[in-house]
Amino acid sequence: MTRLTLEQAAREAGSDGTGATALNLSHRALSDVSCLSSFNKLERLDLGYNCLVTLEGLSSCANLKWLSVIENKLVSLKGVEGLSKLQVLNAGKNKLTKMDEVASLTSLGALILNDNNISSICKLDRLQQLNTLVLSKNPIFAIGNALAKAKSMKKLSLSHCQIENIGSSLAACVELKELRLSHNKITTIPSDLAKNVKMLNLDLGNNLIERSSDLEVLSELRYLRNLNLQGNPISEKDSHVKKVKKLVPTLRILNAKPLEASSKSDNRYEKENDPVEVDRKKKDKKLQSKQQLKVPEEPEVKTVSLGVTTSALGKSEVLDGKERKKGRKEAKKKPEVEEHANDSKSKRKDDVDDTGRKDKKAKRKKFVDEEDIDAEGIDNTEISFADLVFSKQYSSEPKLKDSSTQEVAPDGKFEDLVIDHTKKRKKSKNAVTITDPSALKMISSVPDVGAGGLGLSGWDD
Repeated sequence: MTRLTLEQAAREAGSDGTGATALNLSHRALSDVSCLSSFNKLERLDLGYNCLVTLEGLSSCANLKWLSVIENKLVSLKGVEGLSKLQVLNAGKNKLTKMDEVASLTSLGALILNDNNISSICKLDRLQQLNTLVLSKNPIFAIGNALAKAKSMKKLSLSHCQIENIGSSLAACVELKELRLSHNKITTIPSDLAKNVKMLNLDLGNNLIERSSDLEVLSELRYLRNLNLQGNPISEKDSHVKKVKKLVPTLRILNAKPLEASSKSDNRYEKENDPVEVDRKKKDKKLQSKQQLKVPEEPEVKTVSLGVTTSALGKSEVLDGKERKKGRKEAKKKPEVEEHANDSKSKRKDDVDDTGRKDKKAKRKKFVDEEDIDAEGIDNTEISFADLVFSKQYSSEPKLKDSSTQEVAPDGKFEDLVIDHTKKRKKSKNAVTITDPSALKMISSVPDVGAGGLGLSGWDD
């Protein structure tokens, strides 16, 4: 074990010295880093894989936004209470028995505390920006009311704990998209799960769920794409597959196996409820009503005294011999020209509306790519803590991976993890992203057990 000296830290920081904003001190067998109190400009710090028993030496690093202390010998998080700017904290694989110190970290967006000895979740009422919480592999028996105000929560993992009941503990998490509760002692799917209507990925594998009636609540999760019930008594019944497919027509993966459309009615349901399709139908109907043109009638010719005739063309002619014939021809020709002009306008409008629909569809696709598809990354076997990133709207740096190109893997594993604050706001100059090449080296991987214990996962263990 080694005590870090100021000279050693300065050498690691290079030309920036104590004014450095990023520092990597992982894998050094360090037991004391109190000298880092002089580095008050630090924003990113990696102290993973050392022998630290306390973080009190970091209390002066008030500008820290990103901190990894994975796999040390920490028994508490004392020292982080004053790090009000901290946005990402990874303290997985330590010896923590409680997590109360994080309750004051109001800027925290991602908290990783897997593989510890935490038995209860402290209240997270002040963490209004917290959207990713990993507490897997901790002896937690109940969630309680710890997440009663976690309205920004999007990704939550409590797999490999000892939870017996969910109840209404997640009712406030209205933005929740990914929930992992595999390898627990859960006996029923609560009806309050219906309040998590934005759920995309739900892992309830290896629990004690056996009643078919519990599946009814899934019908409320109209965006659900990936569901795992493998390892539960209910999964031994062949009928559960048919029932789930009927209740959740949007489902793509069940028990780690891709689903094919079970019937034409399922496809029709998805198409009829697709917002893009609904919008297109409305536009088509509106356009059709506008295109119902009246067939122009032949101009009425009125005969008046002195042999002068006034036609619908607004012209007066003496209808004698050839002049009369000419008047009739022009009267017929004009409506045709008008009809042709109307057709041209209609065609141009069709083109514009069609282009508008394409733009609308493209925007919709972009939204799905940025919002939904990136949320499918819950079960990748290779993802590490380094792949945790902040969304584009908070980062001026490029993402490590382009989530818009990702698809659900054939084996049913989800693919990436994005930390995304739900309240949209302008880009901040101080926004932190873990995709900065210089910072990526500072994050250590967090292996995890996949859906239903099928393999290692990226952000949960």
